[in-house]
Amino acid sequence: MRLARRGARGVLDALLPPHCLACDARVLEQGALCPDCFGGLHAIVPPFCLQCSTPFEHGGEGEEGLCPECLLNPPPFERARAAFAYNEGVARLILPLKHADRTELAAPLARHMARAGAELLAEAEVIVPVPIHRGRLFLRRYNQAALLAMHLGRIARRRVIPDALRRLRRTRSLGPLGAEARRAELEGAIGVAPRARSALAGRRVLLVDDVLTSGATAGACAEALLEAGASAVDVLAIARVPDPGGEWDGLKARGG
Repeated sequence: MRLARRGARGVLDALLPPHCLACDARVLEQGALCPDCFGGLHAIVPPFCLQCSTPFEHGGEGEEGLCPECLLNPPPFERARAAFAYNEGVARLILPLKHADRTELAAPLARHMARAGAELLAEAEVIVPVPIHRGRLFLRRYNQAALLAMHLGRIARRRVIPDALRRLRRTRSLGPLGAEARRAELEGAIGVAPRARSALAGRRVLLVDDVLTSGATAGACAEALLEAGASAVDVLAIARVPDPGGEWDGLKARGG
């Protein structure tokens, strides 16, 4: 079977030569990035905040390994990890997945997430994606966080409950809002599906999203999961926005 799959891939590559996931450059295998696009991705490596994964500037760690915001206002989730710092390079992968039906990007992005969040995946008992409102789901036809969660579940052999969380009401775009306004906008907006409660009770949950910005959405989801009986919640994302009010706003203005 392995030889047959390898042969089939060879035929497919001959008929449809593999191209970079982010541009039209030729690459050696399907699902790969060209050197230029890969070089534009900035992996998040230590030192970073052990709770929210914000990279520390100039290599300096905060008190107890936490950033000032997590020390002052600890989020309800225990740990967050992200594969990359959010920039234009990773936006060229996330935005097509999110808005342009490029669902084939979910698998390679999930592999990067799995490496960055290996410790979290090893301890997770259930994987749950951040939900989108049913109106947005109807228009988009899929939830990109759920696609990522399904691939992570296959990689780690963990149970995935794609509809454990749900949006109880539609919220405004969080992009222009500050951290406090984001939290206020999400107040009471996310809940747990009643039929998922028994599967979550007493279990460590890994919450999956595409981008971790201020942590308001992840925090609202974590609060709902903990209220439903989860023992703890960790968060895993493709990218972390180091400065939600700076670089993020500029990228949002260009479609980010």
